[in-house]
Amino acid sequence: MKILSERSLMMDLGSFYIPDKSKSSPMGDDAHFISKHHQTIGLADGVAGWAKQGIDGGEYARQLMDNCVTTLYAEDKEIVYPQMVLEEAYVNTNVEGSSTACIITLTDEYLNVINVGDSGFMLFRNGNMIYKSSIQQHFFNCPCQLGKSSRCDDPSIAEELILGVRAGDVVVVGTDGLFDNVFEREMEMVIRVLREEGCLEPQLLAKLLAELALENSLIRSGDSPYTIAALMEGKFRSGGKPDDITVIVARIVPPMDIL
Repeated sequence: MKILSERSLMMDLGSFYIPDKSKSSPMGDDAHFISKHHQTIGLADGVAGWAKQGIDGGEYARQLMDNCVTTLYAEDKEIVYPQMVLEEAYVNTNVEGSSTACIITLTDEYLNVINVGDSGFMLFRNGNMIYKSSIQQHFFNCPCQLGKSSRCDDPSIAEELILGVRAGDVVVVGTDGLFDNVFEREMEMVIRVLREEGCLEPQLLAKLLAELALENSLIRSGDSPYTIAALMEGKFRSGGKPDDITVIVARIVPPMDIL
């Protein structure tokens, strides 16, 4: 594994999680990990519908992410391949349930991404959103999801992506609890304000975006990204969408800015 000082760019990382208090499980259904050593991050959103069968929707997501970390440290290779990490973690996750998944690693000046479902990421440059990952879903509000039951998907359907980045870029990774409730322009505004104030720290940005998503999710009327997406499918909704909210922020920096 390359030592940190040998990397051309690095991810300065922070995260914030707000579980949906309306759910029976206090831990919520989301899970995530950050491995600064491997410059790799991941998150998963357990499918809440399993609760109708008495199954904790978050257990699959938590075990999947735990197995991703186990795989990273078991291999400990110089280059991390998110597809291989996800495949190995999937094989070793055998509890009932299902989840989305997004794993991102930084290799030199490129993000290597594997994504399943409606979790995902956005890339911001100079305060402007320049890339947004696509959503994988079978139909509206039914994302592709990893699991071992006959109704679930496997990693072969995952979208793989390699994306170039520059120093100063900001990557915002989240579950749908973020993206269903916060518009791109709102994220841009928060990032620009922090840049202007000289306090664009990943942990702070993750916290502010998660809290904004929570605030918007409780609004009972008006538009949200979720309501607009629903309208495009011929379904009328209004207001925000309460959900678990996970945000991971990666600020792309030269190694000396962290060491």
